[in-house]
Amino acid sequence: MSDRPLPAASSFAAVLEGLKAAGEDTRLRLVAVLGEAELTVSDLTEILGQSQPRISRHLKLLADAGLVDRHREASWVFYRRAAEGPGGRIARSLLDLLDRDDPVLAGDRARLEAVRAARAAAAQGYFAAHARQWDEIRRLHVPEAAVEAAVRRAFAGAPIRALLDLGTGTGRMLELFAPDIERGMGVDLSPDMLGVARANLERAGVRNCLLRQSDIYAVPVPRDAFDAVIVHQVLHYLDDGSRALKEAARVLAPGGRLLVVDFAPHGLEFLREAHAHRHLGFARATVEGWLAAAGLELVSFDTLTPDGGAGDGLTVSLWLARDPRYVVADADLAQREIA
Repeated sequence: MSDRPLPAASSFAAVLEGLKAAGEDTRLRLVAVLGEAELTVSDLTEILGQSQPRISRHLKLLADAGLVDRHREASWVFYRRAAEGPGGRIARSLLDLLDRDDPVLAGDRARLEAVRAARAAAAQGYFAAHARQWDEIRRLHVPEAAVEAAVRRAFAGAPIRALLDLGTGTGRMLELFAPDIERGMGVDLSPDMLGVARANLERAGVRNCLLRQSDIYAVPVPRDAFDAVIVHQVLHYLDDGSRALKEAARVLAPGGRLLVVDFAPHGLEFLREAHAHRHLGFARATVEGWLAAAGLELVSFDTLTPDGGAGDGLTVSLWLARDPRYVVADADLAQREIA
């Protein structure tokens, strides 16, 4: 016998509504292509070759039946196949029945790749316009590979199931951990940066991570939703680092871990004007005080100093903290839905 758990049963009405919603050729194509990527109405009109009002009408029916999810990002609305609930189970079952080599679906996927290529080109253009600024900062501290290795070491003590990357930027932290987690979410206030992150994750074949536009002080997820949170090179841009870490602690599950990565105090004033840094690094005690105020316990502190020493560049500091609450129902975390 298989050890795989049986799927949860859905009500007669929910299954009937889902089948009615998907039981039309355009809507079934939409379910299939939205199982491949998160897309806008504009993307879908290009892929399916149909008018925007027609696509919007079909998407509304699918969303009402719970087969697809929608979320707003600035002036754009993104859609994806539902991953949870009765609608998600129906959509997944229908996709399992479809032949991926069917000419209709293969044609949709080919046009999807063209949309992805255009999206990647736009993201690359934005990245290229800012690459000089980012490269200027990177030269001031240890190589990114060393920072990423330290981040992985910090989280090495226990597996991660649900990861939140606050201020995700290019999405690199999600890409780094995607093979080892069940699901991830990256939030950022900048639509341009989310475009870069989306292109990077698609290029890397990451399917288990979502991106959302959000204020870092008010993340649109429930309390206790993640067992790991990363705040990587974000605090020095913020007015209120303490408030941001309290919000990170709010979404951290009992026993969960929060990793803060930022610069130690430095005197490179040009970073304020040229790169919008509000703070020139943080003392160890400052961040530890914020973590304590958020109700978290410090686990470890580490620093990465450039070869020339702290006087010639930026020292990267890493604070790892944990939620001290006892984990009572560990399995509950896997069942939480993230909108």
